[in-house]
Amino acid sequence: MKALIYRDFQGPLTVEEVPVPICTSKGVIIKVMATGLCRSDWHGWIGHDPDIKLPHVPGHEFAGIIETVGSEVKQFNKGDRVTVPFVCGCGECVYCLEGNQQVCNHQSQPGFTHWGSFAEYALIENADLNLVTLPESISFETAATLGCRFITSYRAVVQQAKARADEWIAIHGCGGIGLSAIQIAKAFGLRIIAVDINDKALLWAKKLGADYLLNASEELDVSHHIKQISRGGVHISIDALGSRNTSLNSIYCLRKRGRHIQVGLMTEDHASLPIPMDRIIAEELEIYGSHGMQAHAYPEMLKLIAEGRLRPDLLINQRISLIDAIEALPNMNRFNDAGVTIITQF
Repeated sequence: MKALIYRDFQGPLTVEEVPVPICTSKGVIIKVMATGLCRSDWHGWIGHDPDIKLPHVPGHEFAGIIETVGSEVKQFNKGDRVTVPFVCGCGECVYCLEGNQQVCNHQSQPGFTHWGSFAEYALIENADLNLVTLPESISFETAATLGCRFITSYRAVVQQAKARADEWIAIHGCGGIGLSAIQIAKAFGLRIIAVDINDKALLWAKKLGADYLLNASEELDVSHHIKQISRGGVHISIDALGSRNTSLNSIYCLRKRGRHIQVGLMTEDHASLPIPMDRIIAEELEIYGSHGMQAHAYPEMLKLIAEGRLRPDLLINQRISLIDAIEALPNMNRFNDAGVTIITQF
């Protein structure tokens, strides 16, 4: 099969012929029809993920058709249209048994713990637990926007933050995660402040429902400005990028009893922050992480997509080939583009 591969962190990317993954008894091989290009893939290529073993094929947001079915798989068949969360559970640890596969002790992640979806075929283990049936009404391209960014944002807004209509929400970073969160927050009736340093990204945010736009590169005190707009601070604030500045701005712009949700990955010097614990205590602030979403939680979200209340397809900015990804992946940290890029040609 054709796959995009790298042999060194931050090294050259090439498209080569490599062996198709071997199907396990509880796994399936999926013919990849579309896969998203995500900043998490860039983090992997840079060398931020200790689970990656070289050489490596990235890619974790995808949808496709089951090609091969393991002998112990009961719920899926060859030819089924499926998608998959980027965090897959083992099915045996305490967290999987309580339904929280997104924090499984022995999780697998395509594109990180094993070769991913920047290829013609991909392996998913424990298929009965981790696969999601894709309705005919939802295209492979739309499903490829879900696997990391959209589902993580959905869980962040709806389940972790427990968002309610008319609450104020600030979303820091208008990449794929942030734009997803904006669309979801709009569908649930929140008042939205979108923050970014890229005017193109902010225009996308406005199209998707943001009520107020704030260019952080033009503001000396982002959190203060957000407090002015929201008359005292927002109820919910999401760091959708993952940096020292965005995370602290997100915490400092909250009103009393507000909820900060950390979605953007925090790596290297950003992994540990001087969090204002005194304020968190005095103002009863709440701090949450959001790390994907379980396969069994998809139906609620898929229903909203089928009804047209959520339109993840509107996030797609460009469709590229596997060859194009050789240049696109290393450039993901430049933040020159807005929206989501999907690989559709293999």
